[in-house]
Amino acid sequence: AEDVVQEGCVGFWKARGRARSAGMLFAARRSAALDHRRGEQRRRRREMAAMEGRAWFEEGGAADAARREEIEQALAALPAEQREVVVLKIWGGLTFGEIAAVVGEGANTVAGRYRYGLEKLAGVLGETEVRRG
Repeated sequence: AEDVVQEGCVGFWKARGRARSAGMLFAARRSAALDHRRGEQRRRRREMAAMEGRAWFEEGGAADAARREEIEQALAALPAEQREVVVLKIWGGLTFGEIAAVVGEGANTVAGRYRYGLEKLAGVLGETEVRRG
């Protein structure tokens, strides 16, 4: 809440070229509060999507050593570029834009590597559906 109030005050102060009033201060604080709320909603959606992306690895006995070994072998069988993207996306929780910056490729290239990697993993692991996170 304090951060939102501070952002609102900063927005109000930046509007110093225009006539400042109590109404403008209220509008700046309201705008900051709405921006904060939208950001929190986006963060929650990203986190939920990331958790869904991990679920197919963790459900149905993934906690036991045999399943982990099977997953590790399937990951090792992927081409290095696909393996890197899958690991960064699922376990690193990075966005395609962030992964693109890490690997020095375009976001569309990274997204394609992720999709193809998941398809190969699903085939090797016998999964009927892989959630794309």
